[in-house]
Amino acid sequence: MQVEKFRYDNGIVRLFVIATVVFAIVGMTVGLLIAIQLFAPQFNFGIPYTSFGRIRPLHTNAIIFAFVGNAMFAGVYYSMQRLLKARMFSDALSRVHFWGWQLIIVAAAITLPLGITTSHEYAELEWPIDIAITLIWVVFGINMIGTIIKRRERHMYVAIWFYIATFITVAVLHVVNSFELPISFTKSYYLYAGVQDALVQWWYGHNAVAFFLTTPFLGIMYYYLPKAANRPVYSYKLSIIHFWALIFIYIWAGPHHLLYTSLPGWAQSLGVVFSIMLIAPSWGGMLNGLLTLRGAWDRVREDPILKFMVVAITAYGMATFEGPMLSLKNVNAIAHYTDWIVAHVHVGGLGWNGFIIFGMLYWMVPRMWQTKLFSTRLANIHFWIGTLGIIFYALPMYWAGFTQSLMWKQFEPDGLLTYKNFLDTTLQIVPMYALRAFGGLLYLTGAFIMAYNLWKTAGQGKFLANEDAEAPPMETKQHAVHKGAWHRVLERKPILFTVLTTIAILIGGLIELMPTFLIQSNVPTIAAVKPYTPLELEGRDLYIREGCVGCHSQMIRPFRSEVERYDPEGGQYSKAGEFVYDHPFLWGSKRTGPDLHRLGGKYGHNWHYRHMLDPRLTSPGSIMPPYPWLMTQTYDRDGIKAKINAMRTLGVPYPEGFENQAADEMDKQATEIVTQLAKDKIKVSKDKEIVALIAYLQRLGTDIKVKDQDQVSQK
Repeated sequence: MQVEKFRYDNGIVRLFVIATVVFAIVGMTVGLLIAIQLFAPQFNFGIPYTSFGRIRPLHTNAIIFAFVGNAMFAGVYYSMQRLLKARMFSDALSRVHFWGWQLIIVAAAITLPLGITTSHEYAELEWPIDIAITLIWVVFGINMIGTIIKRRERHMYVAIWFYIATFITVAVLHVVNSFELPISFTKSYYLYAGVQDALVQWWYGHNAVAFFLTTPFLGIMYYYLPKAANRPVYSYKLSIIHFWALIFIYIWAGPHHLLYTSLPGWAQSLGVVFSIMLIAPSWGGMLNGLLTLRGAWDRVREDPILKFMVVAITAYGMATFEGPMLSLKNVNAIAHYTDWIVAHVHVGGLGWNGFIIFGMLYWMVPRMWQTKLFSTRLANIHFWIGTLGIIFYALPMYWAGFTQSLMWKQFEPDGLLTYKNFLDTTLQIVPMYALRAFGGLLYLTGAFIMAYNLWKTAGQGKFLANEDAEAPPMETKQHAVHKGAWHRVLERKPILFTVLTTIAILIGGLIELMPTFLIQSNVPTIAAVKPYTPLELEGRDLYIREGCVGCHSQMIRPFRSEVERYDPEGGQYSKAGEFVYDHPFLWGSKRTGPDLHRLGGKYGHNWHYRHMLDPRLTSPGSIMPPYPWLMTQTYDRDGIKAKINAMRTLGVPYPEGFENQAADEMDKQATEIVTQLAKDKIKVSKDKEIVALIAYLQRLGTDIKVKDQDQVSQK
């Protein structure tokens, strides 16, 4: 039989491995810094670029796209070549992919601390970077599909299925969630508003977790776990069921992030139903992984690689059971907006993604450098210190979450809230934040140990950039397929497989999204709700720039405890029609501070000024950082014309020509605020950012009055 000789490209894998280790340390270090700020806000350092609101998205982007993303590409490039018996389609595209991805990460590291953000969770990067992500992702896709087409192995192994699903779905998610109207190189507004924006964002946000943090690493599990255990995958049939059920069901589950919000009830119910269904395929994958270790459990005691992988798969199982449980409305009513969600996310992130990456690196690096791991003992130390880090991180956050929910909802026998001041809850859980930071420190220490161990491993070996391989060319002759082996046929047709995968992931998205955009009754309008004034619009953009949505929600759910706490006089929860002019929506996903949706008029201008200057002046014990730069920096008065024009394009009913008088309107409203502050012996010029922010904060919720309840009309 004719045999073709070729070489695997390990050079591209090495680049992604190095980037993975570097960004693991960078991303985790930023995470530790913001964890410390939650109990010691002085670690904000009094400068805007390191404040919690700005560097929290830096942490999430660094971990998801820099650390986990680079690890995903390293694992895919290494395994795909060997599974397909082919070098990557194009070395040039591989390098463009690597360097383009790193430039995107650098752009994120520059723009996010500067406050250049869209505020969409996991999608904070502005439109020029979104375009760059799209282009580089297409480069990755061309390289991957090209390699699949030129393969020498006719059968596409299960890991390849998950890689294909990852490429297709992430592309769809990113494009749909990035429909923005640019008004400058660093600023844009989402085309969607309010309820529609929220639905699109969490359709994206949930499925970014599904198809960036889950499916590619299931593919990696299906390759590296059998290799490390020297055992075949437990069940081929189970892998088929796991794959197709997972990609079809996952895409529907996004609305469970928006339970009890202003999202239409039918969409919430769909999210709940499909979230519960997710348990089956998720646990099917977990069991397929753990049962692959049958006959190899004795090695788990000694082999740190298997230790990491076993705990990773177990953490995946825990997270994918807890996720559906959290989507039950009675459980979600307790957990949402609390630190329980933070614990849940990090069990998946630290346990599943982190540990499977560590196991993969410990297996892969010695082989590429043609040596043995420098120190198995250090790898075992890393495993135990990392495991302790997860425990010290997660358990305090679970405790904090339960504490928050119980305190928020507790009433006295006479019907009054027991803890009227939100700060009472915050002060109660500060020790839990300190323990969480300690857990993060342990986990980061483990990453440093791994970096040292891998560096020493590489130092004692010799890197094999181009690894010799040989395989017969792919057979073109069609062989008979046994009855019932329909999937074998599908695995030989990558284009058809990709098309069917695309259809599977599009069905749920289309059914969930389209009715909200096409059927107007899903978003009833409220006559009393008016567009923001120019100064309020500017203040809202400053609110977004400072990342306030990371700690404050703007969504009062229809619970007695929330209505009583946040709107005791009006007695109203948040309505869909209140958000029709919100580009983007700002409902938030975590309450480190109180909800702000009915904040307007609750405090005077002087309270807001002093609160932003130093929160402890108005709220003793507050963990919110100060924002002194707001008192000295001037807002962009000249840019308001473009913003008004953009909003009108998006459907906000500003009158024609209003943009020409918007700056004067800003001055008028700013003068009123400054005059009132002067009466309280606070001197500030009308062009300062604090004035615009006060205007926005004082607007929140003031459109909705009891007398306006009947002023509801359909667009």
